[in-house]
Amino acid sequence: MRIGISSMNNLDVIRPEVLAPAVEERGFDSLWMGEHAHIPASRDTAYPAGGDLPKDYVHMADPFMSLAVAAAVTKTLKLATGVCLVLERELFTLAKEVATLDRLSNGRFIFGIGAGWNEEELANVSPVPWKRRYTGLKECVAALRALWTQDLCSYQGEFHHFDRVWSFPKPAQKPHPPVVLGVAGRTGIAHAAEWGDGWYPSDVGAKDYAGRIELFRKQVREAGRDPAGVQISLSTWTPDADRLKRYRDLGVTRAVISLGRGAVEPKSADDVMRLLDGYAKLIPALT
Repeated sequence: MRIGISSMNNLDVIRPEVLAPAVEERGFDSLWMGEHAHIPASRDTAYPAGGDLPKDYVHMADPFMSLAVAAAVTKTLKLATGVCLVLERELFTLAKEVATLDRLSNGRFIFGIGAGWNEEELANVSPVPWKRRYTGLKECVAALRALWTQDLCSYQGEFHHFDRVWSFPKPAQKPHPPVVLGVAGRTGIAHAAEWGDGWYPSDVGAKDYAGRIELFRKQVREAGRDPAGVQISLSTWTPDADRLKRYRDLGVTRAVISLGRGAVEPKSADDVMRLLDGYAKLIPALT
């Protein structure tokens, strides 16, 4: 099992040109950065992990710009969005951002995506109804895949539709960077199993992930796909050795340890380095 690191991408805590080399040098395989372009100040949607919304959610920088900086100062580190809220982004710009970052990183990009958890946030920027967000997510990815793989393409869907266009550059990875779905509920799992290149759930609030992993693999098989070809990267806020070994034994491909959420929230670059040093000690026993 490989070990990755997830950052809240708060530039006041640590900048990507400092964080990325530190992650690579300690032997982690990947760096994941999520996004919230904005957080509605007044909302009815509760924070999924419970309690007050951590302030770092309000201070998240743009993941594509931060990952581009990370690409420039690393050589082998995988660079991932964890996750990109694709329904809140303009389609053609997003296609170009993904392809450009994959080219600039020489094929090191993992495209982690999600539908989000904040209903008011989606309503501010997207015509896709909250109850149909997974349909909109599936359609958006289908349109992106067409833009990445076809020299001249068109797409006709309910939420995305365009006549023949050119969209360049194309990604370095063929046919495109892996599209990994950051979802955990039953509807999201079904979509990840049907058309995702990978699955990126979070273990927040879960005592044992064995049941969900088995459900996911069952649905992958029912979709006529080989479960061995759809990797699982599991985000964790509580990375103790026994928990990670359990995930490894369940067939999880990668555990992604979150910085800035859970029991320990770093306040400075020095705090981050101390956390990385501690988490790096887990790598030899798990990889």
